[in-house]
Amino acid sequence: MRNLLSLGLSLSLGALAGCSLAPDYERPAAPVPGTFPSGGAYGDVRPGAGTVDALGWQDVFLDPALKRLIDIALRNNRDLRVAALNVQSAEAQFRAQRGEIFPQIGATGSADYAQTPADLGAGARTGRTSPTTSSTFGIQGGFTSWEIDLFGRIRSLSEAALETAFAQAETQRATQISLVASVADAYLTVLANRQLLELTKQTLASQEQSYRLTQATVAGGTSTALVLRQAQTQVEQARANLSLYTRQLAQAENALALLLGQPVPADLPQEVNLASPLIVGDLPAGLSSEVLLRRPDVLSAERLLRAANANIGAARAAFFPSITLTASYGTAGASLARLFQPGSGIWAFSPQINVPIFTGGINEANLDFAKIQSRIEVANYEKAIQTAFREVADSLAARGTYGDQLRAQQALTDAYAASYQLSEARFRAGVDNYLTVLVSQRDLYAAQQLLIGLQRDRLSAQVTLYRVLGGGWLASSATPPPEPVPPSGAPQPQVPRPRRGGS
Repeated sequence: MRNLLSLGLSLSLGALAGCSLAPDYERPAAPVPGTFPSGGAYGDVRPGAGTVDALGWQDVFLDPALKRLIDIALRNNRDLRVAALNVQSAEAQFRAQRGEIFPQIGATGSADYAQTPADLGAGARTGRTSPTTSSTFGIQGGFTSWEIDLFGRIRSLSEAALETAFAQAETQRATQISLVASVADAYLTVLANRQLLELTKQTLASQEQSYRLTQATVAGGTSTALVLRQAQTQVEQARANLSLYTRQLAQAENALALLLGQPVPADLPQEVNLASPLIVGDLPAGLSSEVLLRRPDVLSAERLLRAANANIGAARAAFFPSITLTASYGTAGASLARLFQPGSGIWAFSPQINVPIFTGGINEANLDFAKIQSRIEVANYEKAIQTAFREVADSLAARGTYGDQLRAQQALTDAYAASYQLSEARFRAGVDNYLTVLVSQRDLYAAQQLLIGLQRDRLSAQVTLYRVLGGGWLASSATPPPEPVPPSGAPQPQVPRPRRGGS
């Protein structure tokens, strides 16, 4: 028994120290420029005191109501719950895979009763006339078909499962970042539709008053039916917009409720609008695209690439011999009293070696498949970086142009407002007809609608820039970024460092 345990222990240590046939991992070079574009539409991109991914969302979003909504979503959102459960699921799969490195030891107890007719076996030779009854009792412990991981097949599969668990953890971070940005964007949509609805109510009241005035002038013979119909079209358009924005506001609140995982709180301030301080005015973007390598979706893609790299090692190990052991030790006897008595011990030890000689091309195909999957993950990793670069570049272009566009739209709206006031004054003075007033009123309403839309789009672009640069994972800038926590029993993760030649 001692020799058997010593052999099992020595083989266990040998298995844990076995070689690995997985290729050495090397991070692919980032297929994007080393810096983000600047100048022209992008404006002057200057490095700030820090990067956006180090800014907590509570420090970026200034509106207390928005902070409250994001906090509710982080506690109740179902997509975020699923992402967290996926991490736990991947960790459980890793622990199950890692358990195959060790022998699975178990114990069994048995009792066998048998009856043999008198004319069979020894009874036929001794002349017995009654059946023979026998009983056997036994207790055994040991392990069955334990594979010694000499060439690292099981360790490679365990490493692949571990990297997959880390990938799920990064996906959880990406889900949270997306959720924070989605709640902020949905909140901006609610505010925009609320302002558009209020603007339409005011415009409708003004246009109805203009319509009644036009009816009076037509009845008095100082205006024409054409002017009356022009006034009526503007009234009906405002009524249609009133229904449109009422519906859009309700749908925006429903979308926000879905993100929150509960109804929108009824006590949110109603006086907040897009002109209120909702988000920090300027976010430090930096010049180096190396920040993309810290995005959770890029890190997740790299973890899957490392998992595919480990699977190559498992596929290579299938070409080499494998050794499995079956061992048991126990006691047996014809009665319970005989158990554990001198001479009742039983043991068995069955080593088995399996040498692959001809597998019909299965091992070659599995290795080719693993290599192809690795190349696929390389492409996915590079595509993730390229997509991240494009998203940041688009957001920088939005930040560089929305300001000028918004100022121009504000100036245009102010000009239409002045034109409307002058046309009314000229009408009252009898210098111009009321058709000019109606046209100015229509142009002002359209400009005000575009202005609200641009205000919403500019803030949404700032939220998007915060998201695509990896912000939204930390609650506060003072909170240190979390390190990846390995599942129970896993080695500490080796976070890959950027190559000197990569971005």
